[in-house]
Amino acid sequence: MTTSRDPRGTRVAVIDLGVNNLASICRRLEDAGASSLEVLKQPDQLERFSHIVLPGVGAFATAMRVMHDRGWPAALREASSTTGTPLLGICLGMQLLGDRSEEGVPVEGLGLVPGETVRMTPESGERVPHVGWNEVTATEHAGLFDGIADGADFYFVHSFVFQPTDPAAAVAHTPYGGMFVSSVQHGNVYGMQFHPEKSSAAGLRVLSNFIAVRANDAQGTSHPDASLERLRAG
Repeated sequence: MTTSRDPRGTRVAVIDLGVNNLASICRRLEDAGASSLEVLKQPDQLERFSHIVLPGVGAFATAMRVMHDRGWPAALREASSTTGTPLLGICLGMQLLGDRSEEGVPVEGLGLVPGETVRMTPESGERVPHVGWNEVTATEHAGLFDGIADGADFYFVHSFVFQPTDPAAAVAHTPYGGMFVSSVQHGNVYGMQFHPEKSSAAGLRVLSNFIAVRANDAQGTSHPDASLERLRAG
């Protein structure tokens, strides 16, 4: 699948692991200002893209097996460390960014954000999986959460949560099972436990903020182009 508007703008690669429907996230990335978008099963010519998105649902071990079979781990590490390409993991994709998961058979993750994924522990009256709308509070109103109010609601579907080794990598939290990390940033690597494509206006703003990030922009400072400014003004 390939879509295109303006070849001079952002080119987004969406990784297809064959375990989820990508239509919704692709539509929302286009709405968020992606100039061109391509769904990739293999990491061929990844250097052609300005941004990479890793959506995911399902089991951690299954997703990592697919990624290894197709050569994604080495390609993503290269893109992250050498070219500084902004990478966004969504839901399971955020968990895959870490070192490991306690879900099922122990297996290593991508190791792009130090930390591990653990099973969510519900408190009294709560259920797992955590499904539905819940508030997200960012540690600061910058980066992906620029322009988003404290406590804005986003949509979640998950049973496991990611715990970054460095507390500074946790850029947003959500109250459930106590308080869990709902978004991370480590240099040019970003993660969201929620589904921005299902999260209405707040989800669209987060995606547009990601599209505004440029390579090697480790602090997450946005340098939006004119099309993004028009989107936000509307």
